[in-house]
Formats: sequence, structure tokens, C-alpha cells
Amino acid sequence: MDDVEAVLAGKYPAKAHAAKVAAYLKSKNPDADGVIYLEGQKTRMIEDNDEPQPFRQRRYFYYLSGCALPDCYLSYDLRSSKLTLFIPAVDPESVIWSGLPLSPSEALKLYDVDQVLPTTEVNPFLSSPTIPHTTIYAIQNQVSDHITFLSFSSTDFTALKPAIDTCRVTKDSYEIALTRKANSISTLAHTAVLKRIKHAHNERELEAVFLEKCIANGCREQAYHSIVASGTNAATLHYQKNSEDLAGRENLLLDAGGEYECYASDITRTFPIRGRFSEESRRIYDVVLKMQEVCTEMLKEGVLWDDVHATAHKIAIEGLLDIGILKGDKDEIFKNRTSVAFFPHGLGHYLGMDTHDTGGNPDYGDKNSMFRYLRVRGRLPAGSIVTVEPGIYFCPFIISPYLDSPRHSKYIDKHVLDRYWSVGGVRIEDNILITGNGSENLTTAVKGVEEMERIINGD
Repeated sequence: MDDVEAVLAGKYPAKAHAAKVAAYLKSKNPDADGVIYLEGQKTRMIEDNDEPQPFRQRRYFYYLSGCALPDCYLSYDLRSSKLTLFIPAVDPESVIWSGLPLSPSEALKLYDVDQVLPTTEVNPFLSSPTIPHTTIYAIQNQVSDHITFLSFSSTDFTALKPAIDTCRVTKDSYEIALTRKANSISTLAHTAVLKRIKHAHNERELEAVFLEKCIANGCREQAYHSIVASGTNAATLHYQKNSEDLAGRENLLLDAGGEYECYASDITRTFPIRGRFSEESRRIYDVVLKMQEVCTEMLKEGVLWDDVHATAHKIAIEGLLDIGILKGDKDEIFKNRTSVAFFPHGLGHYLGMDTHDTGGNPDYGDKNSMFRYLRVRGRLPAGSIVTVEPGIYFCPFIISPYLDSPRHSKYIDKHVLDRYWSVGGVRIEDNILITGNGSENLTTAVKGVEEMERIINGD
């Protein structure tokens, strides 16, 4: 972590990101000229209330600014490469309640920008002769009503968003360090849940343990709503209640990740509530762990993600055949997509400022059920971070149509399957950095069975 802290001691590389986006725009249109314009998220009030909504910075704005303050704006001059940040001026009424805001001189020291002006200067700046008035690039529906682009020859509301989406796929060393930090803190929180699980009575207690450890160590925000699913609740992929009692349940699926300075972690672990896996749970866990290990070993620059996902299904089929849940020829089972009954989601997704990060180009209209929910399609570039999160689930709602279908039911042994409903679901998820010659696992949370059981039992 010393290297991580050394990297993060510097500024978020906003100017490098702006230059990267500008280069992408020019790669698509060599004549691209003018100004990039972005707005941060506004302060918004809770309906029928005088309190503000929880604030979450717009990621497109943050990528080119590193600024997490509300009510800000920025511009980037494509000719001069000058990045200008606009921050709110002092409002005496607000100071009474919230204290003094960041000053322009303080912001200039804090952020990787060329100049800082008050937000009252946005319109005068955009109409000033110091910037080119050819084209202004902005994002549709993210421009305030009081902002005017009348001084520009043309406006482009279509090119900027996909440009930033694509640029965000490959991370620089600073972004990797942020993701590594988020993973490190989330690992502390996952370990704390392991230590508490045998003494807890309800899912919400374990969610509280995770949140406390994240906040105490620097992840004030969560990358997403935690999934704390006990027993058969784990068969619901994005279970949200987190409030049921643990009594009589076999396992806990914990899908939770802290967010560090706008960068996400996304980690899933499944472990026995009573300290030892049942025979059925252990057999399913071992299959899922093999799915993850083999797929992770495949990762390197240029690998086709569709192929990695297909490999996960092939390993799942072999494992379920060995257990006896599936029967018949493995190639026929794969061809008929029967394994989708037990592994219905994609293998993973890009990770960055958003949990399901940009640039994956999913095709949710794909008629092939095995690939319909794959959030990344295509080859993985070096510098991208992808989650590898295989799972096997026993969800009656999903599996029942397969049992009723002659095409699929001939491959499923219902008598064996009936012994596995209580397993609920098993998912294991790590965050993997793609490199030129392989990959690096940024997630260090325990997933070996013996080590998990040792921690749970306090051995």
C-alpha cells in the first residue's frame, strides 16, 4: 500500500484525461475544434423537505476535473489545452450553516487544472474572445438553462459522451491506485463480516459491520447497495432487503464494495454461517471457485470476453455433471444453453467510477440466452479493470421453466437438484486489472475455504 499512497499523494490527472478525450474526438473527426463543456451535479433538495439529497458527482465531470464539489462547471480548450474549473462563489447565507467554501486559490492547489474561476463567470468566459468559438461539445440534458452557447458556430451534443465512455475503459496509474485502495478497505470490511457472522442474528447486523469498517477506513460512500443475502435469498442476484434472520440458513452471500474518491470496488464472497460448509454447499463452492480461477487465468490483453464467459459455462456444466444435478452429454448441454438455468448472468463487467462502468457495449437484445446479460462484449484492452464473478444459483423461478421444458429437463436430475435448493446461491467476485502479458488481481479478500472457516470460527 505504500506505492498506492505515494501515487495518491499527487493530483487526480484531470488534464491528462481531458487531453485523452480530446485526442479521441480528433481521432473520430480530425477537424474537431472548439471547447469541451461539462457540468457537475447540482445540489438537489429532497421533495417536500428542506434537506439536500445525498450528493453523487457526475462521473463525466469528475473524469475531467477530479472535483467532487456540487454546482461546478468546467471547460477545456481543444486548441490551447487549457482546463478551466468554475466553483461556487461565497454565499454569505450559506456560510452561516455550512462554513466557507473552497476558494479559487485553494482549488487551484488541490485540482489538476489551469485556472479556477467563480461560477458567475461561466457565461462571460464562454463568450470571451480568449477561446475558439467553433464547436462546443457538451452532453445532452446536462446543460443548465441559464447557460448560453450562442457565441459558438455549432453545438455537438453527441460526440462527447461516447468519447469519455471509451476513454474511461483504460485506467492510468492513479485510477488503478484508487481502485486498489477501495479494494483494500473493502477487504477489511469483508473480513470483519467473517469474524462477526457466527454471532449475528440478522442480515442487517452484517451490513452494519461492513459499512462501519468502510467508513472508518476512508470509504464514506458505497459503490452500490450491499447485497447481504442469507440462505435461499442468495438465489436472487441483486437481493436488496438485507433484513432477514439468519436462523436455519446455510450460507451468506456478501456482495459489497466501498467507493474511494469516486472509484468503485465490487467484491463478492460466499461463506458458511455456522462456520462449516455443508457437503452440498462445499461442492457448489468448489465448482464456482474453479470457474473463477480458470477464467482469471485466461485474462490478458486482447482476450475475447465472450470466450471467457463461455469457458465459465463449460466448467459449470462439468461440475454439475460430476455432482449429478446435470446429466447427459456436456456438449449437448452447452449447445442447448441448459446451464443458463443455474448461471443466468454475465461473467463480469468493467469497473471504474461506476460499478458497471462504461464502454462494455452490451447487447441486451441478443437472442442467445447465454450472452444476453453479458455486460462486456469484445476484446479486453490493457489497462481495463474487469470483474470476474461466476456463480451457481438455485432459484425456483428461473429453474422451473427449464424443468418444464422437454428440451432442457432431460439434462436435469430433479431428485439430485432437490438436495441443493437450500444452498441458495454461490458467487465469488474479484476485480482484475488487464495487463499486456496477463492480469493482476486487485482483490485480496479471503476466498479459500479453509482460511474462511478459520476466521469464522476464530481459530
